[in-house]
Amino acid sequence: MEIGYSNLTMAAVAERAGTTKTALYRRWSSKAELVHEAAFPAAPTAIETPPGDITADIHAMIAAARDVFTSRLVRAALPGLIADMAADAELNARVMDRFSELFAAVRMRLSDAVKRGEVRPDVDPDRLVEVIGGAALLRVLLQPDEALGDDWVAQTTAILVHGVVA
Repeated sequence: MEIGYSNLTMAAVAERAGTTKTALYRRWSSKAELVHEAAFPAAPTAIETPPGDITADIHAMIAAARDVFTSRLVRAALPGLIADMAADAELNARVMDRFSELFAAVRMRLSDAVKRGEVRPDVDPDRLVEVIGGAALLRVLLQPDEALGDDWVAQTTAILVHGVVA
């Protein structure tokens, strides 16, 4: 990704890897899928905190989103990858499918938190994942040279957990 997403070609990747474009296309159907897998080699699948504290869960999810979106490779890939996903519904579905286990883990954590009385039952877990990912993504796209530190994670957690209404 040293040359940027828009300048990257399957031919250049094949040449650098010492293989053929045909071999690449057997594994990845498009440049976007190859870049997505390189930028996100393992789809997030779980929340790493012990269950039982929704604030800690949300903090961990925000910190994880920050960590993913602030890598150099991801920052370079995001604009082009987002454009390709927006233009291709099938690609979008394949990429989003890699996050299905994460969405399931969040659903389970929120369901448990509802049972404990920590979360309102009307909170949609998929929207929570979108809000968390969206916050990190937007910050990285709008302010690419600024770090997302622990203060950003703490402030974003507080806004999500406590809201903004006085």
